[in-house]
Amino acid sequence: MLRPIVVGLDGSRESVAAAHWAAREALRQGLPLRVVHACEGTPRENEPVTLPELTVPRDWARRVLRGTADQLTEEYPQVPLSAERIARPAVPALLAEAESAELLVLGNQGFGGLGGLLAGSVAMAVVARVRTPVVLVRAGFDAVDEHVRNGDGETSAEGPCRPVVAAVDLRHACDPLLAFAFEAARHRAAPLHVVYAWRLPNTRAGTNEQGKRPTQRDAEWVLDSVLEPWKDKYPQVAVHATAEYGRPGPAVSRAARSAGLLVLGREVRRGGVGGRTGHVTHMAVHQVSCPVAVVAHE
Repeated sequence: MLRPIVVGLDGSRESVAAAHWAAREALRQGLPLRVVHACEGTPRENEPVTLPELTVPRDWARRVLRGTADQLTEEYPQVPLSAERIARPAVPALLAEAESAELLVLGNQGFGGLGGLLAGSVAMAVVARVRTPVVLVRAGFDAVDEHVRNGDGETSAEGPCRPVVAAVDLRHACDPLLAFAFEAARHRAAPLHVVYAWRLPNTRAGTNEQGKRPTQRDAEWVLDSVLEPWKDKYPQVAVHATAEYGRPGPAVSRAARSAGLLVLGREVRRGGVGGRTGHVTHMAVHQVSCPVAVVAHE
């Protein structure tokens, strides 16, 4: 049985953009789409209501869910779609949904309140704890934004897709991140740009354990060595690898300007309580305009 792409919907412009992005991704990958609205304190569909005012959020959620599902069905009729309202707090509901999902998609930086329950701290709390890859989508990011501009500076959904950009930290295992990035590039018939920002070891002499001072050539060799088996596995994906000396934040920000999708990693802390996203991921979520995929790894 195919695992669905799950999108969290809260009525904000960000979450609606996320729903449309998720539908396009489901179409690319041949997967079903599941749209969920999670909200604590609203009665379930068949639950009797004792206070009339309790029906207001339930009716609003029903309209949002049904309206968006109808839009998606009309625009993407080939995608099997299901929709459900969940009477639970958003974070645990989405974490539970992610366990049986291929991918979780959320709006990036919603406005909060009744129409933005997945905004800000809720979305980041999910990103920091979920093991399933999660993609954050900004409002206004449409299908044409996934494609390269032509010679006249215009975009078309018929043109080639923008590159997938993956930022790697070679101090950690990055196989899950690279697997996601290569698959995303393959599904889009898009090039893959892998960025590695390296720095000298944090020692007085800037040398490693062998007493050697790393060079640009060393960094390029390490990156190429990591990518070689992936290039063999995905010969149809054109790969451009960049090893850049300096802080990772600026390097990722520059590379993401031309990207249709940015893929970042999140280290899972063994035995730790809660979770964290890391400063590069936090920067990208707040500053990068394209969708940002966060892939958990050990």
